[in-house]
Amino acid sequence: MHEYTSTTRVWGLTCPGLPEEVSRARRWTRDILGSSPLAEDAELIASELSANAILHTASGRPTGSFHLVLAVSAQVIALSVTDGGGVGGTAPKVEHPDEEAVHGRGLGMVSTLAHRVVVRNSDGAHTVTAELFTSPWPRPGGHPC
Repeated sequence: MHEYTSTTRVWGLTCPGLPEEVSRARRWTRDILGSSPLAEDAELIASELSANAILHTASGRPTGSFHLVLAVSAQVIALSVTDGGGVGGTAPKVEHPDEEAVHGRGLGMVSTLAHRVVVRNSDGAHTVTAELFTSPWPRPGGHPC
């Protein structure tokens, strides 16, 4: 690909808010990324963000759903999960649970795997986007040369 050409491919998937849909989101991510060296990290991120949507928002209610978007370019793999909002009203955040806690480690793990994690709120719903860079840049202030 020419350095000044940007070709980004984007896929989307809407899933019912059922626990078995987490494995579907993971398979979908793996199928799209194939043999990419970042495929395993992206699968894990898809799994964690999908599970969080089901467990902590209206996505997990009987009529709930969550939406995944996977964008792939030569520089970045970006995976976004938008939840149904509505439960508690607080934005997802990295927590530091004690050793006995059953929940609370997922977004921290996503933050460790991804180069950047962005949380956006819109009309009560949340979109969490995790970006995996395919090269050492772009980082804040980074430059390819």
